[in-house]
Amino acid sequence: MSLNSNTAFHDLNDALKNALVTDEKLIEIWNSLTDIQRNEWVCYTTLAKQESTRDKRVVRAIEDLQKGKRSPCCWPGCPHRRTKAAKFFK
Repeated sequence: MSLNSNTAFHDLNDALKNALVTDEKLIEIWNSLTDIQRNEWVCYTTLAKQESTRDKRVVRAIEDLQKGKRSPCCWPGCPHRRTKAAKFFK
């Protein structure tokens, strides 16, 4: 089974991709998400400044996806999709 890497704005990063491809069920869950939902997970895992935080977010993303969550909990959403926030991400 192949991993759908389509998202609204972000490319699927290697850390999250490598974690997802370890389990066919995770690939199935990931592929069932909408482009926007996949985008939220990618942005959530990559937006952290420190690598250690990004690593923790990948682990949490996998755990949350396995629990059936379709978007990151307590995440205000990808700021890259908001025109007012665009000035902070050039």
